[in-house]
Amino acid sequence: MKTYPKLSYQQLKKYCDLTRFKFDKTDEVPCLMGIMGQKTAEAAMEFGLEVEHPSYNIYISGAKGTGRTTYAKEVVEAAAKKKTIPQDWCYVYGLDEDAKIIALNMPAGMGKNFQVDMRELIKDVLTQVPQAFNSEDYDHQRNGILKKFQEQKNKLIQDLSAYANEKQFSVKSTSTGFTFTPLLEGEEASEEEMMALDDESQEELEVRMEEVHQRALSIVTKVKQLERLAKKKLLQLEIKVGLFVVRPLIGDFLDKYKDCEKVMDHIRRVEQDLIENIHRFMAEEDGEIVSISSEIEENDFFKRYMVNLFIDHSKTEGAPVILEFNPTLNNLTGKIEYENVNGNLRTNFLKIKPGAIQSANGGYLIVEARQLLTNPFAWETLKRILQTKEITIENMTSKLGVADGSSFKLEPIPINLKVIMIGSGMLHQLLYQHDDDFEKYFKILVDFQEEMDRSPEHEQQMVQFISCYTQREGTRALDKTGAARVIEYSSRLAGSQKKLSCRFNKVIEIIIEANQWANSNQHEIITERDVNLAIHEKWARLKKYQNKSEEMFKEGKILIDVKGVKVGVINGLSVINMGEYRFGKPSAITTTVSRGKGNIVNIEREANLSGDIYDKGVMILTGFLMERFAQGREFNLTARICFEQSYGGIDGDSASGAELFALLSNMANIPLKQSIAVTGSVNQKGFIQPVGGVTEKVEGFYHLCQKRGLTGNQGVVIPYQNIDDLMLSDEVVSAVRQEKFHMYAIKHINEGIEILTDVPADVVYEAVERRLEKYSRKYKSKKDT
Repeated sequence: MKTYPKLSYQQLKKYCDLTRFKFDKTDEVPCLMGIMGQKTAEAAMEFGLEVEHPSYNIYISGAKGTGRTTYAKEVVEAAAKKKTIPQDWCYVYGLDEDAKIIALNMPAGMGKNFQVDMRELIKDVLTQVPQAFNSEDYDHQRNGILKKFQEQKNKLIQDLSAYANEKQFSVKSTSTGFTFTPLLEGEEASEEEMMALDDESQEELEVRMEEVHQRALSIVTKVKQLERLAKKKLLQLEIKVGLFVVRPLIGDFLDKYKDCEKVMDHIRRVEQDLIENIHRFMAEEDGEIVSISSEIEENDFFKRYMVNLFIDHSKTEGAPVILEFNPTLNNLTGKIEYENVNGNLRTNFLKIKPGAIQSANGGYLIVEARQLLTNPFAWETLKRILQTKEITIENMTSKLGVADGSSFKLEPIPINLKVIMIGSGMLHQLLYQHDDDFEKYFKILVDFQEEMDRSPEHEQQMVQFISCYTQREGTRALDKTGAARVIEYSSRLAGSQKKLSCRFNKVIEIIIEANQWANSNQHEIITERDVNLAIHEKWARLKKYQNKSEEMFKEGKILIDVKGVKVGVINGLSVINMGEYRFGKPSAITTTVSRGKGNIVNIEREANLSGDIYDKGVMILTGFLMERFAQGREFNLTARICFEQSYGGIDGDSASGAELFALLSNMANIPLKQSIAVTGSVNQKGFIQPVGGVTEKVEGFYHLCQKRGLTGNQGVVIPYQNIDDLMLSDEVVSAVRQEKFHMYAIKHINEGIEILTDVPADVVYEAVERRLEKYSRKYKSKKDT
């Protein structure tokens, strides 16, 4: 039997060179600083953070588990420490009729002081005003005003009484004014005496009564004027006392906050309002205030002078960094809280709470793209804020067209921040293509790769990463063999001997599980055995469908042979992807040929079970046959191709090579070895092209052969370009080493047909030519008749 070049067992997996590891356990290796294998992404991130422009926000693209979020947090926090601390923001009551809530900005840390100072101011006013109004000096001045008013009022009443007596009337003061009674011979006249007067006397009495009434009206007017004057003087006295109490307190404020213009303006408004409402600070008649603090809390009027410390940077170092991974509208822009009072919802400006954007103002906001896009109104609101460069509280109810329950208006706060969105590459493409604003505001793409070169430098960095994780989490360290096995597992995840996976969460999972197995086996250090056990048990938990498939092979429910030869039948290889786990599944591919009009019928396509790429593969192999065998003659052959016992659909072109081999076998009537499975796509010139999942495909056929019994003749044909993608299990590598299983790598269809038939390719093609010539003669003969 002719022998063909095979892959050596050394080519099937890249093992770590333990001589390069200068440690006994990973704890001896220093921690990894930064992130590995992402130099392009690091450079983009560094540039994006340096650009001081509102439209140069950052989108970090990559798969989950590549360290995007951890890296973003660390590098942004490092950059933030070099920035200046942003200003504090406070909300205060506007003390005007439109109930506008004013936003005040001041240097970091001053907002907290301002809040405390304003509360202390009201406490001082509540304490000092009653004292001032209860002082002897105030009582003396107040009593003086009241005494003078009373004296002037009494004099006017005396004048009225004297005038009334002169007109022969007595005067009595009542709650509604004055009453006048006529006098007869110095005594008050009765009604009978009045009725007994003659007409002339009564007329005279009425004239005198009118004169007295006019004088009384004049006196009442003067008394009202005196009352108003007294009240005015009392009010002036209150204002004078208020100024005496308030102005020194306000003077301290003006000196302390002289560098904050808006704060100064508010303090002046507070001074004016305190003086105008100084009477509200007087002690109640029934006693002094027991607790000034409780008085402030319970009296809604005093809350108007309080300060809502909206953004406090008193403990911030550098610029703020806010991570918001539940970016609802309220979590982004803040909210107004309400309290239930006797069934009614009430609020005030002190219940205004900041969101992530206000908290990140002057610094950095990190959000998860998918969450941002799926929360109603969040993405549109963020874009508008980036456009207008200001923000105010936006309630969901107002977005839905429902009236907002709050009656006050908030003054917007200017915004200056850099947004870092973290998401997948697909989301980035969708946003770039379908949202014009995205390109406008997110000009920096930091693209995290899912794999990196497997260089000695990166292998060493992987060991540092392992060391950093085990020390941080307090797990067992790994020895050389354990670390090497983790690195090899990373290569398998990447699907290449030349690459390492950047999905570090998958690497960490194995370390965690290996640590647990080491604990169960009472190992002080994690070895290769523990790592292998962790990988094996992890796969065992996930291989439910693989076990079911292998069971069907064992019971003969899936018809496939791994021994002998057949015409037009070949074993193809596919990959079943179950999310976290995937496995290779062999499938029998059958072909039939007959005389016809040159049609290659794809049964999967006819049954609507094939994908576009699979259909393309069939068309490509048709192109090869046409070029090779239809030059100068009609292709008088019809062929049918079928993936046997495939019921759920199939896609991809990795079986096109195997299908072509099966067709050539049938057309030449030369049998194919059933002991050799094939994967690889083919182009129209007959060259074999690389495919994905080659490791899983090889292992899938190996396990089938192992269960049926290894004969020493079985193996797999793969594309030559896929050699570096092999990271086979130690079991398969050992079988190849012992020549119980074989691996072939081909570049052209000619090599494959010879391996599968032990017949030179030219001989196979000549057999095909003869059959086509035979069909052509029959077709021509039939046509002539």
